[in-house]
Amino acid sequence: MILEEFDRSKDAVVNPRDTVKKQPGFPRVGVSCFSRVTFERMLQELGGGSVIGKSCMANMDFPIYRVEYRGMELALFMADVGAPGCVGLLEEVFEMGLEKLVLFGTCGVLDAGIEDCSVIIPRWAVRDEGTSYHYAPPSEEIGVNPRYIEEFEEILEAHGCRYTVGKVWTTDAIYRETREKVNRRRESGCVCVDMECSAVAALAGLREKEVFHFFYAADNLDNEVWDRRSLANEDQVLEKDRIAQLALELAIKMGQE
Repeated sequence: MILEEFDRSKDAVVNPRDTVKKQPGFPRVGVSCFSRVTFERMLQELGGGSVIGKSCMANMDFPIYRVEYRGMELALFMADVGAPGCVGLLEEVFEMGLEKLVLFGTCGVLDAGIEDCSVIIPRWAVRDEGTSYHYAPPSEEIGVNPRYIEEFEEILEAHGCRYTVGKVWTTDAIYRETREKVNRRRESGCVCVDMECSAVAALAGLREKEVFHFFYAADNLDNEVWDRRSLANEDQVLEKDRIAQLALELAIKMGQE
């Protein structure tokens, strides 16, 4: 099968260094999210920052900002949605000089008992997308967040936040999450579904970068009828602001090492 043809070479015909350049003084630690509303609110709260680079996709640019939080310089940027776009953007930001990243966004829950907007920390991801197979040998699952879970749990508990640790199902076909597939993934231990996690984990492993990826619960698939809950960007914005604050707190801890 094509997806079993993993090539261990870290060089390709076109590499990130061919499209962007190393930037002296680029922040070592960054924070990124998928919601444009949450991103804009973070950027405003942090004083607007200054643009220090951009990743150029075919249909839009993703500016990267330098911001300061609690005395530490951080890179702040919005992530592209979907495994291929997200990984391509992260490749370029890593090439610019980023070493550590906190990445967060919504997920659909496969367990109705997981409360809306509560935090989910993935430990494993089911690889139901194509990008990860170009970054790691074939397997059904991949480990996620090898570091900083304990540190993040301390932050969550200090802030009185509800959270779940478990396995995520990463798929790039959002309109093919059939009832049978949902049931199978839940039976295999998955508590939620997203579009990027397994691919980002594979990228981090190949490029030897530290990425901590977490979610906040949004739509509920554990129901006869799909429940959007707080999936829309404009829903529960204050609660999502609090989640963004958690990401910034973890970035500080990561930057102190």
